[in-house]
Amino acid sequence: MLEFAPICIYLVISLLVSLILVGLPFLFSSNSSTYPEKLSAYECGFDPFGDARSRFDIRFYLVSILFIIFDLEVTFFFPWAVSLNKIDLFGFWSMMAFLLILTIGFLYEWKRGALDWE
Repeated sequence: MLEFAPICIYLVISLLVSLILVGLPFLFSSNSSTYPEKLSAYECGFDPFGDARSRFDIRFYLVSILFIIFDLEVTFFFPWAVSLNKIDLFGFWSMMAFLLILTIGFLYEWKRGALDWE
C-alpha cells in the first residue's frame, strides 16, 4: 500500500487545487448580476436579433463527437509508434485491426449520411 502513496497524494492535491479554483470565483464575485441589463444578450452594441438560447442543429454535436473519436485515435498512434520495435508483429496487426474497426465505423457514418449538410 505504501507504493501507492505518491499517487494518492497527487490525487488529493489535484482535487484540492481543483476545488479551490472552482470556489475562488464564488468568493470574489459580487452580486451585480441581478440587473436585467447584465442578463441580456449583447451583440456588438446592437439589439439582439433573436433569442440567445436558441437550439443548435444536432449535426453540430455529431460532428464534434466524431472529431473527438478520431482525435483520440491519433493519441493511440504515438505510444504504438514509439514501442513498435518491442511489440513486433502482434502489436502491428493489433493496431491494424483497430484501424480497420475505426474505418468501418467511419464508412458506416458516411454511408448513412451523417456527414452531409443539406
